[in-house]
Amino acid sequence: MTADPLAGKPARQLVTELTRRGQTVATSESLTAGLLSAMIAGVPGASAVLRGGLIVYATDLKAGLAGVRADTLERFGPVAAGTAEELAVGAAMRCGATYGMSLTGVAGPDPQDGKAPGTVFCGLARARAGQAVEDAGFDTKVVGMSLQGDRWDIRLMSCTRSIGELLDWLE
Repeated sequence: MTADPLAGKPARQLVTELTRRGQTVATSESLTAGLLSAMIAGVPGASAVLRGGLIVYATDLKAGLAGVRADTLERFGPVAAGTAEELAVGAAMRCGATYGMSLTGVAGPDPQDGKAPGTVFCGLARARAGQAVEDAGFDTKVVGMSLQGDRWDIRLMSCTRSIGELLDWLE
């Protein structure tokens, strides 16, 4: 049996830690179009923690599927910290997960809406303790990244770094 080449050490650590805690995660992905979920799902036992994910590559789907407010998209655009934050909350709420993770950015080779290739925002959201996800307020964190490489490199590094950010937040 061959290991999934995308499921690296951070993804294995995330699945192990969330399983230990009895917690779950969901994703909302634009830039990575499902790659983050695929990395997590590549780990044996991921079904215990990965609730699901939203692929919101088109800007209108960020609002329609993930619940990003229209005024957030108008004011800041699809590649912004506020958009990443709302995408993460939307993932957690819509999938009923303890944690939501989001990725939005520009993979290149051309700039998008004035943002350079490699501009990435990772959003993290966690339901506040003691509340059901659907009723919970959320604690949030957004990490901005400036990455170098081709489209594949930027997308892959975005996923790996966002998993690392969630692992750090769990500590």
